[in-house]
Amino acid sequence: MLNLIMSVVWDEAVLQIPLRVHRRALHSMPLSYLFGARKVEETVVKFQITRRMMLAGAVALTAAPALGQDAWPTGPVRVFVGFPAGSSPDTLARIITDQLAQRLGQPVVIENRPGAGGVIGVQQMLVSAGDGHTFGTTINGPLTTSQRMMDSTGYDVEADISPVTLIATSPLVLAVSADSDINDLEGFIAAAGAGDEAIAYGSVGQGSGAHLTAELFATEAGVSMLHVPFTSYAEVTTSILGGEIDAGFMAPSAALPFVEAGTMRMLGITSAEPFAQAPDVPLIAGNAGLPDDFRAELWNAFIAPAGTDNAVIEQLNAEIAEILADPAVQEQLVAIGWQAAPGSPDDLRQRIADDTAMWGEVIDRVQAQ
Repeated sequence: MLNLIMSVVWDEAVLQIPLRVHRRALHSMPLSYLFGARKVEETVVKFQITRRMMLAGAVALTAAPALGQDAWPTGPVRVFVGFPAGSSPDTLARIITDQLAQRLGQPVVIENRPGAGGVIGVQQMLVSAGDGHTFGTTINGPLTTSQRMMDSTGYDVEADISPVTLIATSPLVLAVSADSDINDLEGFIAAAGAGDEAIAYGSVGQGSGAHLTAELFATEAGVSMLHVPFTSYAEVTTSILGGEIDAGFMAPSAALPFVEAGTMRMLGITSAEPFAQAPDVPLIAGNAGLPDDFRAELWNAFIAPAGTDNAVIEQLNAEIAEILADPAVQEQLVAIGWQAAPGSPDDLRQRIADDTAMWGEVIDRVQAQ
């Protein structure tokens, strides 16, 4: 290795810049540049460099990635889930994160923090933020209705959360007993319209997705129904089969075993398109006088704390989209009642805004009753 000094003519100034050049490289250099450099340890090499050339070089150096900069992620990734292990949202999250860990080359650790309908999970994600490796999966409630249903969630969705992607959706079905005289959606609306609270329906609790969906349906259909809250779909289905209530909006997976056994009937589904788990159930949208755009779906999304690097968000969005495009993953999701529904961060942001507005109107009507 030789020590050279490059003398750069910068307009009228001469800059002396030390260089270290390997001896073998000298063979390819013009002798006029070297002035016998093969025989001495130090010499001067003169180049004419214009101002434009110097600036172009500076820009190129600035644009180049820093040497040794580590690609994200540089360590384990944590994903907070606001429901207990073994629950449907937890199982969905694990289907995605198992694949994500393989793609990222780092462990992806599920942190279950159940409580308050998923709000606790979002809170814990935000409290633990700051390392660029902390995220969450959540159902729609903590991002759309909880702010209206609780005194305080401790966070502002728009200011504190960065959407990454919608993962999957899950509609509800309107189900009645197979012994009921009601055979279709039109007949159900006619029965409900026979008088105030002529139909009693069950849900999994005041303010639950099933409750708000039934109230949205009643408003759009122009009927009034009696709400009977329970704590689980098992209690709802038992009460329907026992004749204590007439109907209920519920997850398809809650109704299907009874439909297959011949003891329950599904009259309609709340998704905008046919649902893979119950493809033969008619859409409520555009049926029996209901609006063509009627839609009431539960959904699950991947989110990040506000301030997360946009490049990381885009990377996660792309990775999850590829995971959800895998037919094997789609089958796993359908088996637990979810249908893959990837999209851009902006798509999720718009979905949050739209559903917040829609469910806000429903909540206002319910609270005014």
